[in-house]
Amino acid sequence: MLNQPARGFTTQEFETRLANIQAKMASESMGAILLTTEHDLYYFTGFLSQFWQSPTRPWFVVIPASGQPIAVIPEIGVQSMKSEFMTDVRSWSSPHATDDGVTLLSEAIIETLGATGSTVLGLHKGRETHIRMPLGDFEKVMNNLKAANPNFTIKDATPIIRDVRMIKSEAEIEKVRYVAQTVSGVFENLFDFANIGMTDAELFRNFKLEALKAGVDNVSYLVGGAGQQGYDDVIAPPAGRKLRSGDILMFDTGCTFDGYYCDFDRNYGFGDVNDTAKRIHNAVWQATEAGLALAKPGNSCAQVFRAMDEILQKNGALGESVGRYGHGLGIQLTEPPSFTAWEQDVLREGMIMTLEPGMIYAPGRMILHEENLVIRKDGPELLSRRAPSELPIKA
Repeated sequence: MLNQPARGFTTQEFETRLANIQAKMASESMGAILLTTEHDLYYFTGFLSQFWQSPTRPWFVVIPASGQPIAVIPEIGVQSMKSEFMTDVRSWSSPHATDDGVTLLSEAIIETLGATGSTVLGLHKGRETHIRMPLGDFEKVMNNLKAANPNFTIKDATPIIRDVRMIKSEAEIEKVRYVAQTVSGVFENLFDFANIGMTDAELFRNFKLEALKAGVDNVSYLVGGAGQQGYDDVIAPPAGRKLRSGDILMFDTGCTFDGYYCDFDRNYGFGDVNDTAKRIHNAVWQATEAGLALAKPGNSCAQVFRAMDEILQKNGALGESVGRYGHGLGIQLTEPPSFTAWEQDVLREGMIMTLEPGMIYAPGRMILHEENLVIRKDGPELLSRRAPSELPIKA
């Protein structure tokens, strides 16, 4: 039985994150950064809530160039936001008919920029980001800032936020290790609750129940596929199909503990699985081995991608269609960077990554494989337990 990590983080952890982003803000001459999304708010404040499922209310945090963050949030979230670290929490009654935080947020940003003498506000503008507030309200805030200072400008904060979040602390790594190890145990016992004749809906439900019983907080993401000697869809929900002899079943899951994800898959054969499918499973496993060998500080994501792709191409892959062979991992199911042919980001110690090579080996026939790891000084540390090189088969 795994020891469950402590929930939450120390005040020192948040102070370190704040110091890291403020150092980068200084190098970019930013007076403030506006955060609007669930994962950024959780990372910089510790605010973790299921309430993000509702689109009704916006939530904001302003990070100043110096000093403590300012939360500008609906009144309903004040008690959850307040902490030893988060002491400046400003609120309004939301939803509001005419002013859902626009005035309060504008005032907080104007105050923050004025205190630093800066006219530059950082906002997410880059790949894999968005701004979570109504466009009309965003335009009102921008107009308010421009009216307060005609020299006001926006600068893309994506690179510096991404840079800070990519390197995980040991406390973060411990949470991902726990959930990945817990789910590894569920995968290892899959034949105990999966049988020929069961529908995909039953299989999905059984997996979720077993993962929850094992100790994860939530099965936030579960997709899969099953087909004769391989599958042709890896993102679909259950469709009522029954598991048959000759099927290969794949489950890919993102379970969470304390807001942190694992993300990996496993493959299983049932009944009469042919030698070609067994060989392809091993080829994808060998591609993962090639990725692990290069998952070291200083190597680029593109280098790791090429090492995996070379193995797949030698084994008869029909092109490269999945777009990437892995990605970053943490408080989001997928985070930057990605293992692609064009991604030149260099791996650094403390990054949590997935390796996810997959190949289409015949029309309508695909096999994928995924592991979770953290980049260490001398190489990767697996967080998931390594899958077997031979396809597990239940007769």
